[in-house]
Amino acid sequence: MVENKTEIKISSAGFGYVKRGDPLMILNNISLEFCAGDFIGIVGLNGVGKSTFLRSLCGLQPLLNGSVFIEGENIEDLEPEELARKVSIVLTERIGGFNLTAYDVVAAGQLPYTDSFHRISDVHKKIISASIERCGVGPHVHKPVNELSDGLFQKTIIAKSLAQQTPIMLLDEPSAFLDYASKHELFTLLRQLAGNDRKCVLVSSHDLNIILRYCNRLLVITDGRAEMIPVEKAMEHEGFRAIGGNYL
Repeated sequence: MVENKTEIKISSAGFGYVKRGDPLMILNNISLEFCAGDFIGIVGLNGVGKSTFLRSLCGLQPLLNGSVFIEGENIEDLEPEELARKVSIVLTERIGGFNLTAYDVVAAGQLPYTDSFHRISDVHKKIISASIERCGVGPHVHKPVNELSDGLFQKTIIAKSLAQQTPIMLLDEPSAFLDYASKHELFTLLRQLAGNDRKCVLVSSHDLNIILRYCNRLLVITDGRAEMIPVEKAMEHEGFRAIGGNYL
């Protein structure tokens, strides 16, 4: 029997941001646990806090109160390099830079494992190449990132996340710019990473039909609340049905 190791524990946490010096709470008093092998679909209408939630789980945004524990350690006690070995995140924002290629972006996923000079060894290169191959961006690795289509850029960022070799993967709308087949290829890969590699994968998406098909649990965010439900119970859940606008 496979042990369900707790990867993320959220204890009475408040998620939000500070606006003009005042805290703006979006999600409050949230207590949840996510385990190795979980493939969690995060659903909710625009503006309910999905991105804020994910950004706070990886330290990009501070909690307003409460605690988040990553593999048993308080996220506030982890050094950035330690955290980068535990949690990777895929965001929708574009990154760029002078002469930055797709390969450079993927290779950055191995930086937490390099020496103080960030030298890339043959071992690192094998991991980078395997991540590139797994995400299907091999023919485009030498292209500047600012010349990649939205879909190829998204696949490149996902390959970087794979190269980072973290037990926890967070993805914010990763299928937003992908074509129909690529959406299914991505979610098939994520399901394999959760099921076979025992990663803890959390993904937000508005592609509700795909979420229902591939994820094993849903985090439904509505009206400042976050509720975990089995995928099988989704169509019985009033909040989930409201998110789908009764079109599912």
